[in-house]
Amino acid sequence: MEKPVETSRRRRIIWVHVLTVLSAAILIGAEVFGAAFAGGWALAGLFHLGETGGYVLQSIFFVIGLFIMASFIRAARRVEPFTG
Repeated sequence: MEKPVETSRRRRIIWVHVLTVLSAAILIGAEVFGAAFAGGWALAGLFHLGETGGYVLQSIFFVIGLFIMASFIRAARRVEPFTG
């Protein structure tokens, strides 16, 4: 008599991969969001946009940074899968 094939394997989290992606995300996030705030401040000063213009530019760059971070996390999960 044959044993039934188990269709659903239990997947385990590979913590080394999770920590690698998390560490890289922290490093890249600090660079991306630091550049967003510094770039908004610098461009507002360069074009004399005032304090409000600086906040608007920083907000726009911050949202762009969120998209960059989301795409990084998606790509990193393909390279370093969290489960195996």
